[in-house]
Amino acid sequence: MIRTLSVVAAAALMVTACSAPETTEPVSAPETPAPNAPTATAPDPNALTAGGYGPLRIGMTRAEVVTALGDDSDPNAVGGPEPEVCDQWRPARAPDGLLVMIQDGVLTRISIAEPSVLKTDRGFGVGDTTAAIKAAYGPLAVSQPHKYSPAPAEDIFVWTTGAPTANGYTEDATARGIRYEIDGEGKVGIIHVGGPAIQLVEGCA
Repeated sequence: MIRTLSVVAAAALMVTACSAPETTEPVSAPETPAPNAPTATAPDPNALTAGGYGPLRIGMTRAEVVTALGDDSDPNAVGGPEPEVCDQWRPARAPDGLLVMIQDGVLTRISIAEPSVLKTDRGFGVGDTTAAIKAAYGPLAVSQPHKYSPAPAEDIFVWTTGAPTANGYTEDATARGIRYEIDGEGKVGIIHVGGPAIQLVEGCA
């Protein structure tokens, strides 16, 4: 009896299988990225911005700067005529070529020059050309004649907040910007980021 039931059951299954309609699900082809599709990249945490660099933020106290990157790497160097009012120096753990400006105990400017390899948040550093900077920033780049050198030397300011008034100068303490100092070869020699102090042309003066 068991064998008979097994045979009948097997036959029924075969009939069902033969009579069932075929159903096939369409198979989707794996997605492939479009050629030259842009890829998301995380912003560089060590890029220079109008607001600072890495652990340094414009507006920090001198003590906070020291905690972040160390004290003056060369305390015997002359940084400013009145260090208690304004001083420039390189923190001990800061990259080569970086200087901070401290005015009345507050960080107001960060500057880089050779041999610095740091870049701004738009990817520009020492040695880049005037043309590339102006092309990247467009009308946001405001050019001013260099105080001491003839063209092609110039200063290019890019203000993110607190743009200068008609006289081309701002005293707004909340203003933030980037200044590219262009040398006589039409290339970036120095970059300053920070507040109104980026407008100073002789260190603290």
